Amino acid sequence: MLQFVRCTGSRARRCFLTAALVAVSFAGGALTSHVSHATTEKASPYAPLSQMARALVLAENHYVDAVERNKILEGAIKGIVSELDPHSAYMTPREFALFNEDTEGSFGGIGVEVDFKNEAIIVLAPIPESPAFRAGIKSGDKIVAVDDKLLRGMSIDKIVRLMRGPPKTKVRVSIHRRGATDLLHFDLVREHIHVRSVEARRLTKGVAYVRLRQFQQGSHRELLQQLGKLRKASSQPIAGIILDMRNNPGGLIDEAEGIADEFLSSGSIYSTRHRGKILEEVHSHSGGAASDLPTVVLVNEYSASSSELVAGALQDNGRAVVVGAQTFGKGSVQTIFQLPGGAGLRLTTMRYYTPGGHALQAAGIQPNVIVQYEGDTNSPLMREGALQGHLPAETRSARPRHSKVVVGGARPEYTPIDKVPVDPHGGDDFALEVAYDTLQAQMEQ
Repeated sequence: MLQFVRCTGSRARRCFLTAALVAVSFAGGALTSHVSHATTEKASPYAPLSQMARALVLAENHYVDAVERNKILEGAIKGIVSELDPHSAYMTPREFALFNEDTEGSFGGIGVEVDFKNEAIIVLAPIPESPAFRAGIKSGDKIVAVDDKLLRGMSIDKIVRLMRGPPKTKVRVSIHRRGATDLLHFDLVREHIHVRSVEARRLTKGVAYVRLRQFQQGSHRELLQQLGKLRKASSQPIAGIILDMRNNPGGLIDEAEGIADEFLSSGSIYSTRHRGKILEEVHSHSGGAASDLPTVVLVNEYSASSSELVAGALQDNGRAVVVGAQTFGKGSVQTIFQLPGGAGLRLTTMRYYTPGGHALQAAGIQPNVIVQYEGDTNSPLMREGALQGHLPAETRSARPRHSKVVVGGARPEYTPIDKVPVDPHGGDDFALEVAYDTLQAQMEQ
C-alpha cells in the first residue's frame, strides 16, 4: 500500500495532503491458460535494471574509494524521475520530512522570511516574537553563513536544511549588515515556528487588502479569520477586496479550491486531465464569504501553480480583474507517493485547466491590466517554459485578451503587512496603486 497526496508548487514543495490509500496489485502471479515464454534480454523491460546492476558492481569494485550502495541507488532513482519533468522528484526521508513541514506551515527554525537574490540570502523580515526577531536580525540583512558554513553556491534546499532543525537546538547565523564593517554573529536557539499564509489590512474607502503568500494547511480558514477581523475592526463594511498573490509559489489544491469558492457563487473552479481525458471538474458553491464583493487579483511573474488556478477561476468567471504581470505558467499537478523507509516520490500526474478550458502549463495567466515598471531590468530569467524538460504548452491554451498596459513606478521591495499604506497612492508599490484604482472603478459601477 502506498500513501499518496496531490500537490502543486513551482519550487518543489506544497502538496494536497489526504489520508487516501491505494492498493498496488501485481499481475505476474495470475493463472492463465497461456504458456509463458522467456523474452530476450533486449525485449525484457528489466534490461535497463541489468545495466544499472552492472554499473553498481563496477562502482563498488573499482571506484577509487569505498562507496555506499544506498547512496548510489538513491542517486539512480533521482536520475530516473528527474528525466521526466522539472517537478517530478525522488525525496530522501530527510527531504520528504522538510517537504511535509512546508505544507503544514510550521517547523523548527529561527523565524526569518528570506529571498534569494544574486546568490545572496536576504532577510525580508523576521517573524514577530521569533528567535531572529528577539535577537535583532533586521530586514535587509544578508545571511552569509550558518554554523560557520559559507552559503554562497549552496542550493536553496541545502540552505533550508542548515537553518532548520529540531526546537531547542542551537545554531549560529552570520550576517552582513549594510553600514557595518564586520560580520555580525547571532547564536540562536531554534523554536517551533508557524508561518501565516494569509495577512490582511484595511485600506481607505472600505478596501480589504489580503496578502495570500502560499497555500498550506489552514490557508482557507486563515482567509475567513482575516476577513472576520477586518469586518469587526470597523463599522464601515468591506466594499471591495484586493487579493495579492504576487510571489505566491502555489501549494495545496484543496486550500486553493476553498479560497476560490469564497469568491464565487456558481461556476467551475478548475478541471484536471490525465493523458487527454478529463478526470475531475471542481465546481463552486453559493454563499461564499466574498462572492458579492468587487475583487481585484494581483499577480506577478512568480505567481505559480495554485495561485494561477485561483486567478484563472476568478478571471474566467468574471469575478475579478487580474492586475500585474503574466504568471509563471505551472499548470501541472503532482501526486506524492510515500515510500518505505520515510522516502517520498513526487510525480506529475495531471494538468489542470481554467473554467474556460484553457491550459495554464507553460502559458500562465495573462492579466487584464498589465503593469510594467519604468526602467525595470529585474525581469525573471526563468519561467516554466524556460525550465529544462518542462511539459510543453498546448497550442489551444493561448487565447486573445484585450489587456491594458500601465507603465510607471519602480519594482517594489517587500513590505511587512503593517507597513502597507492605507492609501496606496502614498506608497512605493505601483502595482498595488494600480490595483487599488482598478478596484475603485469597479466599486463605482
